Amino acid sequence: MTFIDKQDDLFINDYRFEIGMKLFNSGQWYKSHDVFEEIWHETGGPERQLLQGILQVAVAQVHLENSNINGATILYGEALGRLKKFQLSDSGLDIEGLYKCVSRRLEFLQIGKDLADCSLPLLSFL
Repeated sequence: MTFIDKQDDLFINDYRFEIGMKLFNSGQWYKSHDVFEEIWHETGGPERQLLQGILQVAVAQVHLENSNINGATILYGEALGRLKKFQLSDSGLDIEGLYKCVSRRLEFLQIGKDLADCSLPLLSFL
């Protein structure tokens, strides 16, 4: 069975994912992390890696709120590594949009540009 055949079993169909997504998109990074982490513990396979990438983006944002640029830079890089391995359309999420946003934010951090000129990471469906 391929990943795409298991669409009904995806974590995105878990009611908690919608809660985490709303928290993530409203900038409540720590709370979204807690919700996603709960689902992550129950998830396996490629979905687990994708969810971990999303978690790492949320934690990077928490680091930024605490002025920990180094921590945010490291976690953005790790998140990108996980997100790029994922089949971008398989989940029904706009992972490509998230990847591009995080990639731009990482680039800004690496060259010392102000992140105010970057959009915040968002999770959305295709």
